[in-house]
Amino acid sequence: MKNLFISVVLLLSVWLLLNASLSPVVIVSGLIVTAIIAIFFSARNPVFKDMKLNPKAIIYFFLYFFVFTFELFKANLDVAKRVISPKLPINPGIVEVRTRLTSKIGRLFLANSITLTPGTLTVDIKNDSLFIHWIDVSSTDIEGATKKIVENFEKYLEVIYG
Repeated sequence: MKNLFISVVLLLSVWLLLNASLSPVVIVSGLIVTAIIAIFFSARNPVFKDMKLNPKAIIYFFLYFFVFTFELFKANLDVAKRVISPKLPINPGIVEVRTRLTSKIGRLFLANSITLTPGTLTVDIKNDSLFIHWIDVSSTDIEGATKKIVENFEKYLEVIYG
């Protein structure tokens, strides 16, 4: 039931954003469409079963959005600086980082967050390890790379997904 509820809320939010209207017709039709989609997909593949649905997790979800936005902004500036000034060092490589996240969807969310920030790309996930292509490897040991790449995201995702 939780999976169904979260699916309907997320899909309805996207529906309302795309329609840019809060008219009763848009809301009712959105509820019908999103309920049908959520029922179909939630029964077959419960994506949000590991997501916690409590006030702390909801607050951390919104905090994560701001942390991710800030990290995205910093990474964009760093990559732009490297493009504009080619004399800046680039030391690309693939590093292994470890995650404390236990749920598959939590690891997937972490991997996608890392990939969306410029300068990093998640190449593979094996158990609790993620292999990241990093534009400027500043730490080759697992603990150092984990601290630089994963730590800011993980503390919020751990509360949301476990």
